[in-house]
Amino acid sequence: MLPEAAPYLPEIDEWLSGDPPELYSIARHWFTAFRQCGDDVSELLHDGCPTACVGGAAFGYVNVFKAHVNIGFFTGALIEDPKSMLEGTGKRMRHVKIRPEDDIDSQALQELIRCAYRDIKDRLSG
Repeated sequence: MLPEAAPYLPEIDEWLSGDPPELYSIARHWFTAFRQCGDDVSELLHDGCPTACVGGAAFGYVNVFKAHVNIGFFTGALIEDPKSMLEGTGKRMRHVKIRPEDDIDSQALQELIRCAYRDIKDRLSG
């Protein structure tokens, strides 16, 4: 649990305004999708990257690398991925890797974000 999460942190918007803009604009777009999942979403910088939480439990993050952006899911191994977008071999965590030149299925990625949000809410209530 990450009790230091807050409803909104301006530091995250600063982070999302970084260079190179072609990568950070991707991160900003998808972190906005995490933020819009529900009024109960909070956020923090965890391990140096923007992280979305519900009730102090992290469910998603974005991170920028040299040539790509990861859209990550803390319980990604446990959510449905009908388009096989998720990468990773860890026990729980998975991510979608996006390069600026990639043509991604935005609707499928949006659904992964919604699934991760619903999953963490179910875990917290059950």
